[in-house]
Amino acid sequence: MSNTCALCNAELTSIDTLLGENKLSDGGNLCNKCLDKVSSTHQELLYNLNAFSINDIKSLVQTGKIEPETENTKEKTEEIQIESLVQFNESGNMPNDIYKRRLKEIKYQLEQVGANLSMFTKGEIKELPRILAADEVILAATDAQFLKTVDAGILLVTPKRMASVSKAMLAPVKVNSYPNETITEVSFVSNPLSPVIKIHTENRVVEFECFCDRLDAERFYGFINKIYNQVKVEKQIAPTKEAASALIFEQLEKLGQLRENGILTEEEFAEQKKKLLEQLS
Repeated sequence: MSNTCALCNAELTSIDTLLGENKLSDGGNLCNKCLDKVSSTHQELLYNLNAFSINDIKSLVQTGKIEPETENTKEKTEEIQIESLVQFNESGNMPNDIYKRRLKEIKYQLEQVGANLSMFTKGEIKELPRILAADEVILAATDAQFLKTVDAGILLVTPKRMASVSKAMLAPVKVNSYPNETITEVSFVSNPLSPVIKIHTENRVVEFECFCDRLDAERFYGFINKIYNQVKVEKQIAPTKEAASALIFEQLEKLGQLRENGILTEEEFAEQKKKLLEQLS
């Protein structure tokens, strides 16, 4: 099988070939960019692409006056697509073709981070294209339920925030967002059956029970612990190091005065100075 797009000859990515959704009847594949452009005027391609050959696609391109994707237009197209996705996310009204592309990207991200989500989170996953911004990448995710409630779903982390998403059958989706700047720390309560992950914000502590997969919950916490708690520790250590450095320089000045007053010999001064400087490294 060729690893290039049958229309524009660009190298295919794993997202392009995910689940074989971009496969043509003659065995070729389209990249997502070309599929998006062709399907913008031929919606049937989104639902029945494998019934078309590359010759059919080229004929549609010529008929609809659609140019295949090229390297010269790739960057501009990506910028336009991101802007459009942001608008759709804000309005909640996303065209089906854009939604399908975004959902595929999100599923790929979940696969890449090793998210071991249960079958009960299918509804939540389907809502993510409307919840996450176009440039918001999933870094980690796990099954979770608000403690002592029936709001179960996904707890995830992105570069911007942590968020919980729950979607009961025939009910609207519930999203709780915790921006990074509001999270003071995270903590973990170990339990053989259902450990608890706690998000500590400036105003409250939010608790999530992870009853589906204990090991996955531990893996998820290990990741967010490095993000939120490590940053806090580093901020605490920095002033301590600065204070220690100032104290050492003060001691060096005193040593210099003792040498000038003849209390310390040159050898004694050099030895004490060496010990103090080693503490700075």
